[in-house]
This record gives sequence, C-alpha cells and structure tokens, in this order.
Amino acid sequence: MNLSGKLLIAMPGMGDPRFERSVVFICAYSEDGAMGLIVNKPAPDLTFGQLLKQLEIPAPDDPSRVIRVHFGGPVEHARGFVLHSADYGGEGATLNVDDRFGMTATIDILQAIARGKGPESSLLALGYAGWGPGQLEREILANGWLTCDASPDLVFSDRNEMKWTRALGTLGVDPVSLSGVAGRA
Repeated sequence: MNLSGKLLIAMPGMGDPRFERSVVFICAYSEDGAMGLIVNKPAPDLTFGQLLKQLEIPAPDDPSRVIRVHFGGPVEHARGFVLHSADYGGEGATLNVDDRFGMTATIDILQAIARGKGPESSLLALGYAGWGPGQLEREILANGWLTCDASPDLVFSDRNEMKWTRALGTLGVDPVSLSGVAGRA
C-alpha cells in the first residue's frame, strides 16, 4: 500500500479534535512513516498578505495570486509548506509527490507566488500531520480514516467547508451513513 498522493478522510469517531472532519493530503509515505497536510482548515488568524509582510516579501499586485493559509497539522506550527500543482519546481527543494502535485517548504515559492511566477494552483499550510512507522496503518484499521484518490480540483478548491463531504462522495459515501464505531463480522 502506498498512500503518497492520496487523501485521508477523518471518520466521525476519530477521537482527536484537531482532525475532526479533516481531509489530509499525504505528501510522503514509506515504511518510516507518513507526512501530510490538512487541506480543508483555513488558519483563522493569518492571511497570506500578513505572512508576506512578516517575511518582508512584497505583496502581489494581482489579488488573484493571493492564496489561503491553512492549519496543516499539529506538528511544527511555525513551519510553512506549500502544496502545489506539478508545474512548479523549486531548485532541489520540491518534493514531487506525483505527476499532479508537488510540495515545497522554502521561501522561494512564496516569493515566486507573490511575483506571479509560482504554480498555477497552490495552498499554504502551517504545520503538518505526521505518523511514525505503522501508526497510520493502525489508525486506518481502527476506523479512524478512509482513503481516496486526490484530485487537484478537490484539493485546491476554495470551498474548504465542502472538501470533507466531496472527498467522501468520491467513495460513494453519504456522511449521514457514517458511524464512528468499528466492527468485525
């Protein structure tokens, strides 16, 4: 099983309020663990413009170049990650997740976005979600997560409040029918 480039959809019985109704894009997955970014929880207290100002990067002239800042996960809140379309590659600093997605964690991508030279689609996440060896697999088996394919349309959508429901819909699952209790037949 390789979950790189897939979405995790939090189940109702997740038990961790930080992940309630979360959709997590898995950037890296191996026997050593997994790393992902929550893609449907905007950061309530920080805008892209404020972040650029803090980093002393000139704000973009084109307001369409402004991207949303998200809560990416509970690990390293002060660290930023840009999940983006595969049309951008930072000089050795971009993790190519697959042929549709890349992830860059260096300041050059923020500068490029502000100049209008960045990727076609992107979102900025502060912090990340991480799992040690075997941890994510155990959480999936314990009914904590569903998995589905990631589409750029869903991941980069501005309608964050709909991403959880839309991700479930790709599996043919109605959120009303979900149970937080796992069972064995």
